[in-house]
Amino acid sequence: MECEWKPDEQGLQQILQLLKESQSPDTSTQRSVQQRLEQLNQYPDFNNYLIFVLTKLKSEDEPTRSLSGLILKNNVKAHYQNFPNGVSDFIKSECLQNIGDTSPLIRATVGILITTIASKGELQNWPELLPKLCLLLDSEDYNTCEGAFGALQKICEDSAEILDSDMLDRPLNIMIPKFLQFFKHSSPKIRSHAIACVNQFIISRTQALMLHIDPFIENLFALATDEEPEVRKNVCRALVMLLEVRLDRLLPHMHNIIEYMLQRTQDQDENVALEACEFWLTLAEQPVCKEVLCGHLSQLTPVLVNGMKYSEIDIILLKGDIEEDEAIPDNEQDIRPRFHRSRTVAQQHEGDGIEEDEDEDDELDDDDDTISDWNLRKCSAAALDVLANVFREDLLLHILPLLKELLFHPEWVVKESGILVLGAIAEGCMQGMIPYLPELIPHLVQCLSDKKALVRSITCWTLSRYAHWVVSQPPDTYLKPLMTELLKRILDSNKRVQEAACSAFATLEEEACTELVPYLAFILDTLVFAFSKYQHKNLLILYDAIGTLADSVGHHLNKPEYIQMLMPPLIQKWNQLKDEDKDLFPLLECLSSVATALQSGFLPYCEPVYQRCVNLVQKTLAQAMLHQSQPDQYESPDKDFMIVALDLLSGLAEGLGGTIEQLVARSNILTLMYQCMQDKMPEVRQSSFALLGDLTKACFQHVKPCIADFMPILGTNLNPELISVCNNATWAIGEISIQMGPEMQPYIAMVLQQLVEIINRPNTPKTLLENTAITIGRLGYVCPQEVAPMLQQFIRPWCTSLRNIRDNEEKDSAFRGICTMISVNPGGVVQDFIFFCDAVASWVNPKDDLRDMFYKILHGFKNQVGEENWRRFSDQFPLPLKERLATFYGV
Repeated sequence: MECEWKPDEQGLQQILQLLKESQSPDTSTQRSVQQRLEQLNQYPDFNNYLIFVLTKLKSEDEPTRSLSGLILKNNVKAHYQNFPNGVSDFIKSECLQNIGDTSPLIRATVGILITTIASKGELQNWPELLPKLCLLLDSEDYNTCEGAFGALQKICEDSAEILDSDMLDRPLNIMIPKFLQFFKHSSPKIRSHAIACVNQFIISRTQALMLHIDPFIENLFALATDEEPEVRKNVCRALVMLLEVRLDRLLPHMHNIIEYMLQRTQDQDENVALEACEFWLTLAEQPVCKEVLCGHLSQLTPVLVNGMKYSEIDIILLKGDIEEDEAIPDNEQDIRPRFHRSRTVAQQHEGDGIEEDEDEDDELDDDDDTISDWNLRKCSAAALDVLANVFREDLLLHILPLLKELLFHPEWVVKESGILVLGAIAEGCMQGMIPYLPELIPHLVQCLSDKKALVRSITCWTLSRYAHWVVSQPPDTYLKPLMTELLKRILDSNKRVQEAACSAFATLEEEACTELVPYLAFILDTLVFAFSKYQHKNLLILYDAIGTLADSVGHHLNKPEYIQMLMPPLIQKWNQLKDEDKDLFPLLECLSSVATALQSGFLPYCEPVYQRCVNLVQKTLAQAMLHQSQPDQYESPDKDFMIVALDLLSGLAEGLGGTIEQLVARSNILTLMYQCMQDKMPEVRQSSFALLGDLTKACFQHVKPCIADFMPILGTNLNPELISVCNNATWAIGEISIQMGPEMQPYIAMVLQQLVEIINRPNTPKTLLENTAITIGRLGYVCPQEVAPMLQQFIRPWCTSLRNIRDNEEKDSAFRGICTMISVNPGGVVQDFIFFCDAVASWVNPKDDLRDMFYKILHGFKNQVGEENWRRFSDQFPLPLKERLATFYGV
């Protein structure tokens, strides 16, 4: 480039004017600025003006220059591939020349610009960038060194993978030793950058760092008591990550590291303390935790407990001094997006409700979610929670003396932290806590009416952590007083308390189930009153409490007076909400639970709800088609609308059974499902397979004509990597086979091989194994000739996965199938006959004809092998199995 590019004066003034206007708070000005920027992007050298203002126009104020750089950064993000070569070269050379600008703001802006260009795949096309930045680190000039380090830190954060790949000739082999030299630099800012750069490569176990792991750790120790908080924070962060990836290297120093982390967890700087506190969370996951930490528990416990108090700043941010805020509308930004958990079909087990794979509601996200989400209080509580699970009663020894002092403390902040401690240890120390609960629970129930809102809200959460115990006692002792007080808190005048009480009540409902039936009128009264009282955010949680209530009490809700209370406010909300409103999600979920519980009681509301769900699915699919054909013109739809609608349709089909038939007949739902079953988003397929199974049970006459189209799709979705999709597809195949009977024959080959592979796969989740076993059994029931030859390949896992589920229709049909297959291919079961005996014994009361099938097979086998061999064989049986078979089947 012979002649340096020069801006045109008039053009420059125009852009400066624009930059000034864009700092105006007025939204209409902002909008016109956006439009003008878009227009200016048509000119190839517009970006030259922007870099010129950032790096050359020293007469302008810094915020304007920085803004110019940030607009340029956005252009690079959006259009870099269209920049002419001359322009991108000019920008790159300007950046490298100005990385050491005397202004920290300008340096940082240039650094951001460099890393944005680098992350557009330009590290390969800008070979001089990394060597140049590394060279600048050695500059005598502080600004240059700091600017180059700032840029390198951002590049390490954004492009860690590429830096450690062959694409770039492994620059880290030079960079990492270089960074390590700067750990001892005289400037704290530089030391901090140096550690931050190296820290990017710990978790990925980058080879270049692993080679220097010992000097790295020594350097960290040397900086352990650095006077700069940012340095201490990065040291703590490094040690926490090393704990995960190079525990072997830390073990020799573990005693000292623990002592150090104890001090840092009490650091004056909260950011340092928070990083250090993560150490305990990570250590708890390591098998060595118990051994290395047991000697330090007496020191660690008070430190964690102390960290669980609200800080003064928390209380200000939480408006902890405002007790009544129920009339103040919510700030829409505070309402977090909710994630809909799509339907998964699961089996009932002995002695409990549906088993959930995740204990999602046990996480410690109890309160203060509006402040910076993660803070010392939460981290300390989470650490105490996981450590309670590791140490159990041993931890309680150290906690109990502290608790006595906290729970009855006159200062509310201290008392509040004690209640949080009590909730945090609930899971791990439950056994040891039981003797104290008869006096603690009444004390906590009293705290529910404390005058401080923050005490009332944490008490709701802590009580919910002990709900399981409360429900195990006679109802009048604890359940009734707890429920009465919680219902009052649902109507509290403070929004945070309302929210905590609603969530706690949902947990109580799950634990208490039908124990709540006597109080239903009283509960519904409260929940319906809350409808008129709640602001936006808590309404969404209220839907959840109502849905959970319906799940918990089931058909007991189906009484005219309850329906009269509950349905009008729900339907009123349903009519208020527009189709695009995300508040439909929790409402649809709630209605789905209510429809399943009310069954015939939901009939009067069924048609408009059904229609709207079908419309939501249709709208979403249409929008997705438009987006696919013209992505520039049409946004992609939010598919959650479709998923939630499919799930509510499943709820209707399950609750209303055959009465849904006319609605299905009058709609195009099956055509829509055919599209949903092929959607690329797994959750959409998952929900459509659940609906397919439910419609198969409710009105097969409408599903049957589509089976030839549906079965191949079901076959291709038996991929156990996507557990829930696979689970629901498997379940649907089983339901279809029961309806099809022998006509299932042409489709067996599409699915059987995959099902047998899944049932033999190690580490398959229980729910999927159970559904797979049931479907294999059902296929064998309707088409024994096709399935029986493979009996030997699945009989053992089949028996072990079904022995724990309750007697029910699905288990019944599956066992009929296995008996039919055994009669077709008795040789297939011989080697694993003990497993079959065990599975048979798991039946509490099979139907008479099924019991006869069992009887025939057991006696047939016994007669086949002869008395002597049978005795030898049955001597291997555990005693309970032996007794059960003798009692029920006389063998």
